[in-house]
Amino acid sequence: MVKVLVFGTFDIFHEGHWDFLKQARKYGEFLRVVVARDVTVLNVKGYQPRYSEQERVTAIKKSGLADEVVLGSLNDRYEVVREYKPDVICLGYDQKQNVAELRRKLDETGLDRTRIIKLKSYKPEKYKSSIIRGNSP
Repeated sequence: MVKVLVFGTFDIFHEGHWDFLKQARKYGEFLRVVVARDVTVLNVKGYQPRYSEQERVTAIKKSGLADEVVLGSLNDRYEVVREYKPDVICLGYDQKQNVAELRRKLDETGLDRTRIIKLKSYKPEKYKSSIIRGNSP
């Protein structure tokens, strides 16, 4: 079974997120979604998400697109990668994850066969959380 892993904040779950998860599903039989913790969002983006981590997890579960939805680690963002050992990691078109750094971390962890795939955007001029939010936290 090919396991796919995706990461995200998924605040204000919208059609762009829906499309992102549908695209990721095409790369394997099991899709695990890692939802960013509230404190992680604050540290990375500089503001609290509109919806709590539990509300964001629930929204993705309700979509029916993921086989499993988990919260990210509070201490080490690569912990879930080491724990779940995905065959494929799908990144959103706008995710700022350094692909070279991710590749190095995967190789160091013995996951050198894990593929990294950058997915396409879906109407980014309309379906982007910052636009939906009105460019304010």
